Amino acid sequence: MQNIVMTINNFLWGNFLIILLMGTGIYFTLKLNFIQIRKFGEGIKHVTGSINLNGKAADKNGMSSFQALATAVAAQVGTGNLAGAATAIASGGPGAIFWMWASAFFGMATVYVEAILGQVFKKRIDGQITGGPAYYIENSIKNKKIAKGLSYFFAVACISALGLMGNAVQANSISAAFNKAFGVSPALVGIVVAVLAGFVFFGGIKRIASVTEKIVPVMAGLYIVACIIVIGINYQEIIPAIMSIFYSAFNPQAALGGAMGISVKQAVRYGVARGLFSNEAGMGSTPHAHAIAKVTHPGEQGIVAVITVFIDTFIVLTGTALVILTSKVSLTSGAGIVLTQGAFAETLGTFGHVFIAICLLFFAFSTIVGWYFFGEANVRYIFKSKKSINVYRAIVMVMIVIGSIMKVELVWELADMFNGMMVLPNLIALLALGKYARTAMKEYDIMPEPEEKINKIIV
Repeated sequence: MQNIVMTINNFLWGNFLIILLMGTGIYFTLKLNFIQIRKFGEGIKHVTGSINLNGKAADKNGMSSFQALATAVAAQVGTGNLAGAATAIASGGPGAIFWMWASAFFGMATVYVEAILGQVFKKRIDGQITGGPAYYIENSIKNKKIAKGLSYFFAVACISALGLMGNAVQANSISAAFNKAFGVSPALVGIVVAVLAGFVFFGGIKRIASVTEKIVPVMAGLYIVACIIVIGINYQEIIPAIMSIFYSAFNPQAALGGAMGISVKQAVRYGVARGLFSNEAGMGSTPHAHAIAKVTHPGEQGIVAVITVFIDTFIVLTGTALVILTSKVSLTSGAGIVLTQGAFAETLGTFGHVFIAICLLFFAFSTIVGWYFFGEANVRYIFKSKKSINVYRAIVMVMIVIGSIMKVELVWELADMFNGMMVLPNLIALLALGKYARTAMKEYDIMPEPEEKINKIIV
């Protein structure tokens, strides 16, 4: 099975999706006049000015802008930042991090468009506001039958990629980390995580928003501080680590002495693939959260979406990468979370294993909650029934348990395959409907000054 999945991924993640993802990001960067740079400062002010760990409860009309951001970041900042960064470096060399950065920079423009389209095409289904790519894909092309087929294809791929296979990945990394740190049975860890997740799932949007707005700021803050401490202890290796990222991005064999046999193509492939898995720009996942944010204009949530990619890749993921590269841990010492734990342990001793296990529990658990929610939006789209939501919740809990005992390589490859399947219909819709984002950008640009906008949002 793994060979079959890898064959599919070699096609999807060969030149095809990499060119498509990067090309789309570059296209929107130019079309929107470098929106990720122009609106970056305003986005930071918007995010920092609206932080609230106990905001107004989400309801059938949606959630606050910060809760939507927290839900999006909960999905983005997870296994991809801890285990995914390590997997990228182990498989593609330090240069893979450069390609993560590149895909994230251009992806910031892509996610801006995703968030705006999510807002523009959101709907009320069964009394609740919902939205996401399936809803805007319907309007992407004139042939309604083909458009509907693409939207259903996306919905099925999203449910499989995130709610089912993706959450198996998260559970797999949690169980591996706890087994390494405490010797706990992976199956037992899976059962406990499934029960905790089910408690949140069955609480609906109100409980999901409440959990993410509390967990995300705290977990991200603590992890960033830990990364700074480790990197600071190994300060003499910072410059060599950064140099290795840039040098091996274009000449990996020379940078690694040819020992690992990594090519530039591998560095790009694993950098972009793991980058997508981490920041999800262009994948069509985070628009489900941004779509239901209570904002006065789609442009507001667009700039918030830009900041989520920055936080995920340029802060959290980069912190993990520099910890691994400055700690001098052997890149062949393990795969995924084991390599990240080993890097922290090189500097912090046994505490490094324990710290990462605990961090990963919160990171991956919040991602499970976020990805469950994204999948739920698509279950609602396909079935339009409350009963189907409860069945979906139960299946996700089962997948969490199964994922905790699966072989890690197969889990990651399956996640890559389903992620790739989500990308195709989503990017078709983004390119077809990009005019709406450009119109929203122009409208938002002529609105009152940023300070007035932020005050209006907070009030």
